[in-house]
Amino acid sequence: MDGIQTPLDKKDIWSDAGTTRVPYQIYQNPEIYAEELEHIFYGSSWNYVGLECEVPESGDYRRNFIGEREILMIRKNDGSISVVENRCAHRGAQLCQGLFGNTGAALMCPYHQWTYTLDGELTGMPFKRGIKGKGGLNSDFDMKTRGLTNLKVEILNGVVFASFDHDVVPLEEYLGPDMMQYFTRIFDGRGLRVVGYERQIIDCNWKLQMENLKDPYHAGILHLFLISFGLFRLDQESKCLVDDNKGHSVLMTIKDSEEGNEDTGGVRIAAPDFTLTDHDLIQPLLEFGDRISLSIQTLFPSLIIQAQCNTLATRHVLPKGPGSHELVWTFFGFEDDDDAMNDRRLRQANLMGSAGYVTLDDAEALEFSQLGLAGSPEDEVAVLEIGGKDCESNDHLVTESLIRGFYMRYRDVMGHGKAIT
Repeated sequence: MDGIQTPLDKKDIWSDAGTTRVPYQIYQNPEIYAEELEHIFYGSSWNYVGLECEVPESGDYRRNFIGEREILMIRKNDGSISVVENRCAHRGAQLCQGLFGNTGAALMCPYHQWTYTLDGELTGMPFKRGIKGKGGLNSDFDMKTRGLTNLKVEILNGVVFASFDHDVVPLEEYLGPDMMQYFTRIFDGRGLRVVGYERQIIDCNWKLQMENLKDPYHAGILHLFLISFGLFRLDQESKCLVDDNKGHSVLMTIKDSEEGNEDTGGVRIAAPDFTLTDHDLIQPLLEFGDRISLSIQTLFPSLIIQAQCNTLATRHVLPKGPGSHELVWTFFGFEDDDDAMNDRRLRQANLMGSAGYVTLDDAEALEFSQLGLAGSPEDEVAVLEIGGKDCESNDHLVTESLIRGFYMRYRDVMGHGKAIT
């Protein structure tokens, strides 16, 4: 009937072409975005919250987000880690305001001083029994039921993950054997040390950021710095791997594997009028017992683990509405790094980050994407057929198979119908 809007049928927005046709609505529609928060971020997913080394002392906390819900990663008195929601169970006030800090032996709300253990159990509040027998809480108030929202936590070689679903599968099972192999290639059990942080707001949907890191096709076209100095070419020896559930992936390359036999594939590359004075920027020391000089691992829903040359970082994607997200970079190294390696990591970190020689390109291109699809007709779709139509692993880089895999997992979790491959 004219003038009456019918509810959006999420299953119907996907065509029979499956994940080779991605509807533009999923990057713009507020209703879909709200469901993503509930089904993906607050559902049965393991979400990255930080590195264990960021909270070394008892009472130390790091404030972060899962979806749009603020959480605190806290070092408890017994040395273990808890993750609780940063919201008082009384009236919803924010408990901690700093990105980092120390709470002491307890968490206290600044508004009415309701106090919690570092696990989030409510232990007391001022004037619980009122004054002179007047006011205060009723005798049937159960403090055990009014603690902070406490998340399930697992730590894997110094990396902390949490889930709102206490029945979520174990983290190792969630990652699967192939992803565990490459996760533990970087996080091998050595003590970690933070090198630095960067944060940036990018005005595009969070999924476009995840797509970008599953898209080797663009890297040999968009990033002039990579191409000019031989750090990445689409003709290099390479692998693109997906897990069985298709949501996680790894792409990797071997530096100089085809040097002297470059194939530009017809890409227009402007001849740069600059040279490097510090070649350490592009000369990595191989440090993981293999010939891999670049690896990018993406873990569903919103974690990217990068090892580009000797700069190591987690990139954490924080959704901020349908059309924006925050990208948080945590650059790290190892406790046993010598001064020369630490300097190398800092120097090569200039390749990445909000103003990196490479990744500066990505932020601009992703915002172009969001602007371009804004206001598109409801039935318009992105076409993902580079490298075929499947969601399988590849031994080349001219492919969008990892993105197609991401949307297989996305559709399953969102209940948008079983994806066709």
